[in-house]
Amino acid sequence: MGVWTQEILAGRPADCFTPTHPPRFALLDLHPLSGRTLASSEVFTALLEQHALACVCPHGGECWWGDRSCPGFEAPRTPERYLLEDVLPWIAQRWGFRPPAVGLSGISMGGQGALRLAFKYPQLFPVVAAIAPAIEYHQWYGRGTLLDTMYDSKEQARQDTAIMHIHPSNYPPHLFFCTDPADQEWWRGADRLQEKLRALGVPHTADLTTQAGGHSWDYYHAQAERAIGFIVAGLHQQARRLL
Repeated sequence: MGVWTQEILAGRPADCFTPTHPPRFALLDLHPLSGRTLASSEVFTALLEQHALACVCPHGGECWWGDRSCPGFEAPRTPERYLLEDVLPWIAQRWGFRPPAVGLSGISMGGQGALRLAFKYPQLFPVVAAIAPAIEYHQWYGRGTLLDTMYDSKEQARQDTAIMHIHPSNYPPHLFFCTDPADQEWWRGADRLQEKLRALGVPHTADLTTQAGGHSWDYYHAQAERAIGFIVAGLHQQARRLL
């Protein structure tokens, strides 16, 4: 089995997985609000090892992975800038992989962050998978979370959600997301995302019907093989396009 280590990337910790065999591609994974990364999951670790996929899971706290200042990410180094300007170069230095040979994934808070980042920078992240993405996080504005300090209003937060960053002719060609229909907090946002993608004619793969435990690690693990498999297949297709 490959090895997880904790590295310091530009002053912040990150859990990093190096598979036993030379990695074929790299994965940047964004953690959920709990801060739990794939390093704690035997299911995801086995899949990374199976597919010889190097992986970096940066620690971001309650940052929502956006281009907004928040504790630990004071301007001008927002979470988004940190990923683009610090984490991606580190992946290139460590394993030699540069976009588009770097897949992007995330769970819950990290899932919406991965989608938004891919919609904003599809040339950098043509392959993205989001499990139980917390897309409509603006609904949490006013509840005393860090979102209240990151945005001036609920509407400002809504305008920064992943759905609002979709471009009708410039999008990631390999896009997967899934949400358990029992996930009452976040299912409707995923459904709205699918409605908009269909209206714009944006190709995507979505699973909004599989039930496996709601918004929980039981569900994340149930969708792990599909999500990781989708990323690996997409990275292989992108690599063939470059030949």
